[in-house]
Amino acid sequence: MPNATVIGILVNPKNPDGIFEMRNVQDAARLLGHQTSVLNASSEPEFDTVFATAVQQRVGAVIVATDPFFSNQRARLARLAARHAVPTIYDRREFVELGGLISYGHDRAEAYHQAGTYTGRILKGAKPADLPVVQPTKFELVINLKAAKALHLEIRPTLLATADEVIE
Repeated sequence: MPNATVIGILVNPKNPDGIFEMRNVQDAARLLGHQTSVLNASSEPEFDTVFATAVQQRVGAVIVATDPFFSNQRARLARLAARHAVPTIYDRREFVELGGLISYGHDRAEAYHQAGTYTGRILKGAKPADLPVVQPTKFELVINLKAAKALHLEIRPTLLATADEVIE
């Protein structure tokens, strides 16, 4: 979204991880010369207000913070973003599979594989405190071209070429 001057950040104020993520986005936006608009939602009724506010404030794009509550409401969030014509990026591919525009996040299959490996090691006698902390190494980019078309967005061929999956 090269023309987006205001970036919205949908965050659950009850989730400390979301607050941390929000601050990181604000710092990055500031470095790039963009303004941010914090859009708080911690209950379902607040979603309609959040997207109406985003439109009113002329938010050019919304980043949905990682949050279990948002993940449980992914279909509704994807529908609201489409209805209000707000380009939105998510952390999980499931949002994009339900009509969202784009997602970028760690590969869940790899994370589950790693959890299984750790479980096996613990069951064989390893002490959890002795196991190293492992961070994701594989991330996936998923783009929904139907959503892009509905938003009248042209996705650059170079971005499409780097996507792990393009939904048509």
